[in-house]
Amino acid sequence: MKTMQALQIFKCAAGVLAATALSAQAAEPAKNYPAKPVRIIIMSSPASGPDILGRMIGSKLGEIWSQQFVVDNRAGASGNIGAEIAANSAPDGHTLLMVTSQAAIVTAMFDKLSYNLVKDFVPISYLASTPFIMVVNPSVQAASIKDLIALAKARPGELKYGSGGSGSPPHLAAEVFKAMSVTDMLHVPYKSVSPALTDTISGQIQMTISVVPMVMPTVKSGKVRALGVTSQQRTPLAPELPAIAEFVPGFEAIGWYGLVAPAKTPPDIVAKLNAELVKLMGSADFRERLATMGATPTGTSAQEFGKHIVSEIDKARRIIKTAGVKPD
Repeated sequence: MKTMQALQIFKCAAGVLAATALSAQAAEPAKNYPAKPVRIIIMSSPASGPDILGRMIGSKLGEIWSQQFVVDNRAGASGNIGAEIAANSAPDGHTLLMVTSQAAIVTAMFDKLSYNLVKDFVPISYLASTPFIMVVNPSVQAASIKDLIALAKARPGELKYGSGGSGSPPHLAAEVFKAMSVTDMLHVPYKSVSPALTDTISGQIQMTISVVPMVMPTVKSGKVRALGVTSQQRTPLAPELPAIAEFVPGFEAIGWYGLVAPAKTPPDIVAKLNAELVKLMGSADFRERLATMGATPTGTSAQEFGKHIVSEIDKARRIIKTAGVKPD
């Protein structure tokens, strides 16, 4: 009997030691993280909103952890190229993906993707949100949203608008605008929003919708004319611009940014990243810098961001169905 009791005690002790060892091993990745340069994949071109935010975050995290954070722009295919690369990367925290509202829209719009936004990634934190600005080439005979609607109704199918590709937030925003204003404009998809803005400036297309930091310099220089913002209310960054909702009641299109990692990335690494990102989003310096690019910092738990992604996919599905949006 004593021998059996001793054996049971030995087994229990061995189990405790094994659990302790496993716990120590699990904590080790975060203790040494980051052990090498970290790549932040951006699913859009340089100078885009996600690119600017990614570089800001990378610079700050690099200072904090004395390790290099490298932005890797992978534009094209509505962000699917960058997302696929990230999904197939080692789940060790050294490859991160900046996701935006486009990722949720693409998931809702396309039936077959090489990755699953929910299953192939683990959320880290919701970072910030931003409205967009609708701009037209100065030659367009429209000084307001009201004028644009009247012009589009008078010339159905003739006005062309550009976007960063099928499933991009500007694409969905423009299609919802068309549906709600009962107008018809031709979608011209580009690899990213930068060439769409360039062609709007040159007059190859008449209109585009873009993030505040990218479009405001061209507005101030007179290269394009701003008609309105996509938020329900006016933005403090351009208080002179009306909200499109003032002319199209109920219209709203808000972009958002967040960070995810490949599925199976150790939870302690995710927690370490989340803690620093929440601190950054809450710092006065970072909030001021984000304000200059038209973004409102958020910073959430990983769980909250995960729920947000699922909610945004469901929301995009409803909008796509109602507006009859189709990929080009």
